[in-house]
Amino acid sequence: MTRHDLGKAKDKDLVTSVAAMKRAAAMARKAAVQTDTAIVVVHGKQIVRVTADDLRKKGGA
Repeated sequence: MTRHDLGKAKDKDLVTSVAAMKRAAAMARKAAVQTDTAIVVVHGKQIVRVTADDLRKKGGA
């Protein structure tokens, strides 16, 4: 299901799930910076570890 499809979904929870995931990701980045820990993300099909320093440089918190 694409983002466009999610926007047209009949289930209200499904429609708002993208925004909820974005909020959760932002909170995870903020917590990682505050606790000086890394987060793990997927870029394409590759698993990438992003350090708190990298997040600070990107303005992730």
